[in-house]
Amino acid sequence: MGRPRRALLSADLIVREALALIDADGVEAFSMPKLAARLGVKSASLYNHVDGRPAIVEGIRVLIVDEMDMSGFADRPWSEALIAWGRSYRTAFARHPNVIGLITTTTVTSPATLDMFETVVDALARGGWPPETIVPVLTSVENFLVGASFDQAAPDVMIDVAEREHEVPQLAAALRAAGTAKAGRAEVAFELGLAALIDGLAARLAALTDGPA
Repeated sequence: MGRPRRALLSADLIVREALALIDADGVEAFSMPKLAARLGVKSASLYNHVDGRPAIVEGIRVLIVDEMDMSGFADRPWSEALIAWGRSYRTAFARHPNVIGLITTTTVTSPATLDMFETVVDALARGGWPPETIVPVLTSVENFLVGASFDQAAPDVMIDVAEREHEVPQLAAALRAAGTAKAGRAEVAFELGLAALIDGLAARLAALTDGPA
């Protein structure tokens, strides 16, 4: 017998095709029947490899996490490692903006994602953060990164004052000063915010521990 013309189903293939479907058509297009149709199989066939939609969402999360740079946590100070991780975090989600809302509103259960958070938390603990502050620090950093990822997917013109410049002169002047290239504005805003966040956290740590961060 010859080889099958269609790739054999696997959990990895299903998850990757689900991500491709969401990338192309948005999260509203993500359903088991639509995914099965994309793969050329019956919906029931998917359940032989994955435990339904939640498992696929977790698989997508793992694909995003795999794109993040965790190398700095091995030997760099927590602040430097967070900056490198933060940049790669934003880049990873910016490649797949349609999944941001889906991923960030579902409970984390996958071992790969838990391992990522373990690495970050361990670096914060080694850096001297008191135990009760570590999850709030992690959450505040992620909140900023998720927002920055959404900004990457924002329209080229997010604030349009074209017909009301005389009513909002300060805003209009600030927008002109920022320039017209969305990519440049987003990058400047991200780096400014990331630096301010990390510097603020370092100052906070110093205040908590009565010493340099």
